[in-house]
Amino acid sequence: MTELKILAISGSLRDGSHNTALLHAARKVNSGGMHIELYRGLGELPLYRQDLDTTSPPEPVADLRRRVAEADGLLIATPEHNASVPAALKNAIDWASTPPAGSLLPGKPIAIAGASPGAFGSVRAQQSLRQILASIGSDVVVKPEVTVFRSHERFDNEGTLTDDFTASLLVELLSALSATIRAGAR
Repeated sequence: MTELKILAISGSLRDGSHNTALLHAARKVNSGGMHIELYRGLGELPLYRQDLDTTSPPEPVADLRRRVAEADGLLIATPEHNASVPAALKNAIDWASTPPAGSLLPGKPIAIAGASPGAFGSVRAQQSLRQILASIGSDVVVKPEVTVFRSHERFDNEGTLTDDFTASLLVELLSALSATIRAGAR
């Protein structure tokens, strides 16, 4: 199989986001076999509205759908907002799961990670995200769980991951995502 195309989506809109930095770290620890593209259009998506969900949706929606369709798998890094996923990330999932031609997410291999300065990392957000994706029928990678707690201690001021254990978990997560994709391609 050729190089796998992975679309990496950060659920954070914040400049200097540890979740976006986590995706950059995943690109750095990638041992090959994957091309990880960082999606940067999350903040450009209009709020999901069925009236706009036509065969000619707004351009940011069409772009997201095209990228999801072309990707072999997704890598999502989510912060935790009020014990759940951020609204912007849920909005993107709503757009990707409802196109008139059918959802792009059933059977799509998806790996989840997350970072938070709190003591629990993004455990509750990841649990909510797993539930959402399972209800859609996505092929969610279960292990390893990458919940980066006290994230402000694991990245330097430039957003570079400095924690070896987190880096090793990212390597395992990418390997599990690759294996899931390749198993589904048979």
